[in-house]
Amino acid sequence: MANLEILVSELPTLIQNLKLTIGDSNEIVEQIIPINDAQEQLRNIKKLIAHELRFERINNSAIATIPRLSAATLFIPNLGLVEPAIAEKFGNSETKISLADLQLKIDAWIEWDYFLQAIAADILSDLKLVNQLNSNIINLSTSNEFQTLNDGLKIDLALGKANILRHQIEKIRDYQKQLLQLQQKLNYIFDTIKNSRSLLNILLGVSAFYGKSGFALEWLDDDHELIISSEGKFQELTNILNDCDYFQEEIAALIIKANTLAQQGEEALKKIEEESSKEAISSQKVGILTKFSTPKIVSSALIIGSSLLILTFAGLKIREQNLSLTQETSTINNFKSAQKLGMEAASLVQKPPHPLKVWQQAETKWYQAIILLDNIPAKTSVYDRAKKKLAYYQINYKSISQRVLIEKKAVGNLESAHKLATEANLFVQNSPHSQLSRQQAQDKWQQAINLLQAIPESTSVSVEAKEMLSIYKTNYAATNQQS
Repeated sequence: MANLEILVSELPTLIQNLKLTIGDSNEIVEQIIPINDAQEQLRNIKKLIAHELRFERINNSAIATIPRLSAATLFIPNLGLVEPAIAEKFGNSETKISLADLQLKIDAWIEWDYFLQAIAADILSDLKLVNQLNSNIINLSTSNEFQTLNDGLKIDLALGKANILRHQIEKIRDYQKQLLQLQQKLNYIFDTIKNSRSLLNILLGVSAFYGKSGFALEWLDDDHELIISSEGKFQELTNILNDCDYFQEEIAALIIKANTLAQQGEEALKKIEEESSKEAISSQKVGILTKFSTPKIVSSALIIGSSLLILTFAGLKIREQNLSLTQETSTINNFKSAQKLGMEAASLVQKPPHPLKVWQQAETKWYQAIILLDNIPAKTSVYDRAKKKLAYYQINYKSISQRVLIEKKAVGNLESAHKLATEANLFVQNSPHSQLSRQQAQDKWQQAINLLQAIPESTSVSVEAKEMLSIYKTNYAATNQQS
């Protein structure tokens, strides 16, 4: 028994390190031996437990107990507080655990160990996958990349300084390209994690999300959903999808900000160039008049001066016409861009229901189109048409924004119902004979049912909600009968 207690006292550190960090191939290879060693130690403990149980059965004694492996006893001195997301990996907060229960836990840890070994082997056997992972860890994480772009666009335009302004506009254009690239990367990550059936492909998406920050496979929760850690933060895969949605919204706002900054900068630069051109023409005019003005030929000077004034006036008129033509061309292009965005937005939302991401993409396109139309100058050929389009697009934008809110609420209800159901199951599993636990489980099931019933049929999660609702009602009825 003494040897067993010594080995068990080492379990907290052993289990805490029972994870696989997904980095480059060398890093994965280095982890294989420690993972195998951990499995061997777990098997040794399991053998000692089996021996102890046989010995006690022979002596007709009660099942022995040993100090409970929990955050309240052995875990705190060695590891600090256990992350709630993986608390089940270590155990609950009771002070003691039977040897039979500990044996079951070790079986779960050994199974997790096998899973990690299989994943490591699958990754290392796929050269294309290894190369892609190596490529991903060179890049910034999604969070850091977004923060860099967000900080970069905190620009105070030097509206009166042409050279600085040109440099700022160039930087803004570069940020616009990077934002579009990040937007595309997030679409890839979201689609890969949500729709892939291959775990290896899903890990590629996760790797692209975390970049050089890296991540580790920590545990499978009660619903067999993978729990991942990165830089001390623990998340389920669904949490990463939620983060993708959040960043997509923030990026859409940054794109609009970048477009506005670029437009303001270009308008200010055009104004500086116009004023500079007028000053140059005025200086030339004064020089010519001074050169030809003499007391002896006043009449000739007047004639020449008048001719120059006429020519200058004509030149200014031509320049104004050219500037007007440039503005007209730019305005027409903006009007066409707004129409294109409107058509894309309308096309996106055909044949609903759609996932939240699709509604948000349409919302962003309507908003960008509205900004373009709202900035079309009054004295241009497309102004009247733009105003009509603007009113129509604003109605569409409000309608789509409402759909976004409805879809968000529906998704939120579904996730909340799922969490309540998980909590209800835990109450029953942890205290199956407790009247209080069954009542608490009933309350959780009822709350989950209410949330699912509130999900509109027009949403993309309606079908899933109906399926869950049927199951939850059955579970509620079963719990009610036990009461």
